[in-house]
Amino acid sequence: MENFGCLFDVDGVIIDSETQYSAFWNEIESIYPTGIPGYSMKIKGSTLPVILNRYYASEATRQDILRRLEQFEDTMPLGIFPGVIDFLDELKAANIPCAIVTSSTRAKMERLHSLHPELWQYFTSIIDGDMVTHPKPDPECYLKGAASINVRPTQCVVFEDSINGIKAGKAAGSYLVALSTTLPADTLKTMEPDMIIPSFAGFHVSTLLSKGINKP
Repeated sequence: MENFGCLFDVDGVIIDSETQYSAFWNEIESIYPTGIPGYSMKIKGSTLPVILNRYYASEATRQDILRRLEQFEDTMPLGIFPGVIDFLDELKAANIPCAIVTSSTRAKMERLHSLHPELWQYFTSIIDGDMVTHPKPDPECYLKGAASINVRPTQCVVFEDSINGIKAGKAAGSYLVALSTTLPADTLKTMEPDMIIPSFAGFHVSTLLSKGINKP
């Protein structure tokens, strides 16, 4: 079982936060309209610097959005999805190395750690959005994640919920498990992930092994 590793996105995969972020960015869209259809969904998986620099030309606007986001993230609940801990327990028992690979900032990860310190026992490393030059959909984050657990990217299983994240994991050459926690399964199917699951509830390591994931 040591022949493969697992790389986890955070928002919409480990923690139930994407609906809250959608509400936040919908509000921002009402204040500073970009006119982009489905804006809050389009930006999922992108880092904050990319969002601010790509869609908002005014520095004053960027600073106001940053202020609002910091206030929002300081108080937003970060609940863990059902089934996550059970699945992580299985991976740990099987000595399968795992890493977090997220577009979120280091500050966000520090707050998650303060709220759920028990999560950190499951992960060899944390690759956050502050550690990459080219954010998702570029594969850099997942290539770094694989290197951090000493597993080839092609022998890694990536767990993602966003279009940009799926693109990044596929570009890294990893086996892609998409969770329909943020987007409907029919939308995820268009990205051709290797597997789609509704959640980690009832999901087991044996399911991955049955797909031949641990074969070199």
